[in-house]
Amino acid sequence: MEAVKAPSKFDWKKFISNNTAIIAFIVLFILAAIFRGQTFLKPSNLIGVLRNNSIIGIVSLGMTLVIIVGGIDLSVGSQLAITGLIALTVFNATQSILLTILTAVIVGVILGSCTGFLVARFNIPAFIVTLGTMTIYRSVAQQLFKGAGLVAAGDRAKAFTNIANYNLFGVIPLPIIIWLILSVAVSLFTSHTSAGRHIYAVGSNEKATKLSGINIRTVKIIAFMVSGILVALASLVEASRLGSINSANSGSSYEMDAIAAVVIGGTSMSGGRGRIVGTVFGTLTIGIINNMMTLMGVPPFLVGAVKGLIIIVSVLLQKRLDTKEAA
Repeated sequence: MEAVKAPSKFDWKKFISNNTAIIAFIVLFILAAIFRGQTFLKPSNLIGVLRNNSIIGIVSLGMTLVIIVGGIDLSVGSQLAITGLIALTVFNATQSILLTILTAVIVGVILGSCTGFLVARFNIPAFIVTLGTMTIYRSVAQQLFKGAGLVAAGDRAKAFTNIANYNLFGVIPLPIIIWLILSVAVSLFTSHTSAGRHIYAVGSNEKATKLSGINIRTVKIIAFMVSGILVALASLVEASRLGSINSANSGSSYEMDAIAAVVIGGTSMSGGRGRIVGTVFGTLTIGIINNMMTLMGVPPFLVGAVKGLIIIVSVLLQKRLDTKEAA
């Protein structure tokens, strides 16, 4: 008879390290319910948190892929602004929502692919490339639109703004649904396609991946291209929700919020590790923190300081985890 194997001991440390974003979200949710329960737990407030963070949530999905592949994108906020302005220009000229969406996606593909090409072809650090494109996109947008912006106009302006202001069943704002659908789609992309798996492989060990015959340049371009598409979709949601896009302010600091959500979600800044579900909960965690600071009357100028501190602490925890795994 074969010896019966003793059940393996549950590894709590590994479980916690793999689900830090979910645990952090639950803890913060409970604390918020304890200290500001009457206001925080109102359905309108909870839906507001989801709606207010849906755009950052969409941008963060693309940022997750870029960081997993070993890069970073500081230009997502400026890219959102210029993409939204171009798309809104097309809408005002044609009154076609379909053509507007198609234009935004094409611009997203072009901008994302160009960034990926510069990073992959010339082996320039993504930090440097996207620092440059961040300035270029914002500068060009302000020059073309004289530092101002565009408002959705024409007979179909109401239909366009309904994209982000329509409530499903009269309760759930459509941006939340869009965020959820895109989260599932990107999660399936990373886990059920060869391109998605290659993104993890390149971020984990670029040299070994290259030796295995995978074209790492193409993989990097795909990661940035998909991110560009997601930024484009986020720009449409923002333009629809506000009915306008501003060349100076739209997308401002979105890169910081997206990076914070991704890092809190457990994606390693060194690449090769991360989950879309973690990014979703990381975004929700940021949303609860923002909401609680507002409810508690914390000065809005300190919000950025708190987010910066969160990023530093999250990276420190990741480095400690990476060191333990290496040992």
